[in-house]
Amino acid sequence: MLSILKGPKFEQILKKAKENWVEYNPEKHESVTAGIDSSFNNTKFQGIELWAATAVSVKSNGEILVDLHDSGLGSDVDLSKIASKMEIEACEKTVDEVDLVLMDGSLHSQFMTRQSSLDAIVVKTMKKKNNVIFIAKTSNTKKQFEKYGSLAGDIFYYNHITKSPGFSKLFVEKKYGSDKIIASTFVRLSESTPIIKLEFLGEDHSENEIKSTLNKLYKNSVGGYPYALKLAHNNCKISDKELAKMVSLLGLSNEIGSREVLG
Repeated sequence: MLSILKGPKFEQILKKAKENWVEYNPEKHESVTAGIDSSFNNTKFQGIELWAATAVSVKSNGEILVDLHDSGLGSDVDLSKIASKMEIEACEKTVDEVDLVLMDGSLHSQFMTRQSSLDAIVVKTMKKKNNVIFIAKTSNTKKQFEKYGSLAGDIFYYNHITKSPGFSKLFVEKKYGSDKIIASTFVRLSESTPIIKLEFLGEDHSENEIKSTLNKLYKNSVGGYPYALKLAHNNCKISDKELAKMVSLLGLSNEIGSREVLG
């Protein structure tokens, strides 16, 4: 187990991570930024599922640009797909309104099989203004150092080499096809804050573009994380309490199984 944290292999990976890391102190550049996130919740009664999904687009100043809601009764509903579709719709309605659109999560998950029917819309929306990036607080990807026998995720090694702001050199993945190339970089916006992962569509992104993006993010970030995404997350949560209200409004309170929701 300790081989993850010490030994020649570990040191070799750290050396490579240091070579990949570009130290950069972002400057506060004015830009209008919006964060997009989605949420869903559900409860079941004797095989029937009551579900609700929401997606929001929120500017850093708290202005809500898009607020989408959907709900229904059914069975075997793919809620993650519904939520993804709503996120993309929110993104479509936002790209022309702001300088930078921040999507919560990973572009990889959008391009995986369960979301593949949405791929064309994602690509079209992202290419319209080239102002959409995906941002993830956590990442389990092990692509960058796998040839050195890495055991932990890439982010683990970058966290070990420095506490300074900066970014890793762009890492390009082409496994989804030529129109769905993902270029990613791990970034830290300010000293000793957590590293986050940025994902761009396409491979043609210069270091200057990354620096410019960091400058825009830095202006409206709290604790190294874009404030617009924090607002989006807080605005789209569907609590069990809200689901319980739906149960009551739909007259399902007396159904067997609904007591769990109503507490």
